[in-house]
Amino acid sequence: MIRGVRGAITVEGNQAEEIIFSTEELIAKMIEMNQIDPKFVASVFISTTADLTATFPAKALRKFEGWTFVPVMCMREMDVPSSLDMCIRVMMHINTEVSQEHIHHVYLRKAIALRPDLNNN
Repeated sequence: MIRGVRGAITVEGNQAEEIIFSTEELIAKMIEMNQIDPKFVASVFISTTADLTATFPAKALRKFEGWTFVPVMCMREMDVPSSLDMCIRVMMHINTEVSQEHIHHVYLRKAIALRPDLNNN
């Protein structure tokens, strides 16, 4: 069965190094909290708010051993008035037998405000 694992993190500025570092931090926590093996990952979607343009955050995924062939796509998040700025969001689709309510979604830094009800890290 395929389940979605959600995550989000904010950055302080639009610098490539910060975007990569923060995305790596978020993905590492998602992997840790859900014991994710890249062999069971169907795909990863990464979105950024319009103010993050310095680099593709998907580059961070390639730093993890075993993730070379996992399909990953970057896209822009909807630009909704009063939404959280400087935010990177991840949706990871994994093959698992874990029930929906036992998936651990990860929200870090200011992104905790997006879903405080799901932030169980």
